[in-house]
Amino acid sequence: MAEPKAVAAAAAPGAAAPAPPALDVRHLSYAYKNRRALNAATFSVAARAIHGFVGPNGAGKTTTLKILATLLKPLEGAVRVLGFDIVRDYKAVRRRIGFMPETMSLYRQMTVFECLDFFAAAYGMALAEREQTIRDVLALTDMTSRQDDLVRSLSKGMQQRVSLARCLVHDPELLLLDEPAAGLDPRARIELMEVLRELRRMGKTIFISSHILAELGTLCDSVTIIDRGRIKYSGAIDALLSGEGDTVTYRLALAAESPAAAEALQKAEGVVGIAKLDDAPVYQVTFRRDRLSTNQVLAIALQANAQVVAFTKGVRELSEAFMDLTEPGVPT
Repeated sequence: MAEPKAVAAAAAPGAAAPAPPALDVRHLSYAYKNRRALNAATFSVAARAIHGFVGPNGAGKTTTLKILATLLKPLEGAVRVLGFDIVRDYKAVRRRIGFMPETMSLYRQMTVFECLDFFAAAYGMALAEREQTIRDVLALTDMTSRQDDLVRSLSKGMQQRVSLARCLVHDPELLLLDEPAAGLDPRARIELMEVLRELRRMGKTIFISSHILAELGTLCDSVTIIDRGRIKYSGAIDALLSGEGDTVTYRLALAAESPAAAEALQKAEGVVGIAKLDDAPVYQVTFRRDRLSTNQVLAIALQANAQVVAFTKGVRELSEAFMDLTEPGVPT
């Protein structure tokens, strides 16, 4: 039977059809007995992007990844991976993805090269093709010098590199990575992020779940935040961190401390929060954009006789946005 074709979005007459998203998740739900792990989750990921997938423990991240990798069937909803339906076209999906679970089972009695050769053969690659591909993948992951080492003799970081290399031997279009930096030392994490950037430059789409928010904030083009099975945010990471929503955050730098200005801003209608940064006379002011303009906020400070040095739009850290959007406690 001929392989099913991916479904492309409709295009205007005479225009090239736009590429479908690498991932298109619609109203996805899944349950374990009486506990709902996913509840009508909807998000999409553009092709050739690095997309972060973050949430507290028990939020539904691993369940989502297993569904995307065709290891679980959705209870409700529809999912397309690279244009293919994950249930009807699961074989086509599997040929095009590389899935790296948090705990990867490797054949520890094999050498690194033998392990990669085994998986390449499982994908039906010919011997001559396998050898060159494996050498390329080893070079990309900086494991060429360790290709004859037994997998069991490698450190945790090196085994993670082998796991990533295993995902790449069949040249997938999409990588699904579940906590790939777990247990790695800082240098190994930095090196892994550089490998992921290189893979993006090669045209890969990368969907990465991780708790290391600081690194995701600088690595990713877009992000999805999930909590208790529900999507809290999905979109460009720049929009999330710059506060392009109901509220906006500015940094107010003063020449000297001004408790009067801080109090006036705290009491102003539309200001939702003010915080002093470190020991310097710098305040982070968050306000509703539909209630106050930046000029009005600045005027409040000046009317309180504050000596303003700078008034600039602030950028949140991903960890701050994460805390704002997720609930405390363990999901039940």
